[in-house]
Amino acid sequence: MFGLYITHPQVEIDPAVPVPDWGLSAIGRARAEASAGQAWVRRLTRIVSSGERKAIETSEILAAATGIKVETRETMHENDRSATGFLAPPDFEKAADWFFAHPAESYRGWERAIDAQARIVGAVDAILATHDTNKPIAFVGHGGVGTLLKCHLSGMPISRSQDQPGGGGNLFCFSLADRRISCDWTAMEIWQEF
Repeated sequence: MFGLYITHPQVEIDPAVPVPDWGLSAIGRARAEASAGQAWVRRLTRIVSSGERKAIETSEILAAATGIKVETRETMHENDRSATGFLAPPDFEKAADWFFAHPAESYRGWERAIDAQARIVGAVDAILATHDTNKPIAFVGHGGVGTLLKCHLSGMPISRSQDQPGGGGNLFCFSLADRRISCDWTAMEIWQEF
């Protein structure tokens, strides 16, 4: 049976609002709604979300199609970048490159990649430890920690080469039986269960 890690789609960027409080943009909401119509969503038995607003909004749209309640886990948040606050997109991309290239070091006070990876892996492991592996589950979160989780599940070192395509709203699939990746990043609204 499958597990999914889903990243929230496009957000409304507002430098005056803390990043964890950003919500989905109109495009992001439309993509999540399109995804909610996919057959795989109706097969989900659990949706576990990061506590950040954009992830919760994505989860709630998917959950509305299933009739299940969203669970939140604060430990699934994105890598902590609060030390630098908002960075304009070109500066953010440079910082993200550095974050992945130097996983044991902190970029200007950011949470280190190795620490963020241990946190997201621990959160997913704790949930799966009591989850029935015959029941599909989705984790809804963020691109940075999602990439760190994917590296772990793939048995690969931390690398931005494993990052999702731009824009967010992607997912990867893994087997609940052995936790091996069974599909790479795919746009959430076009993924088809195989």
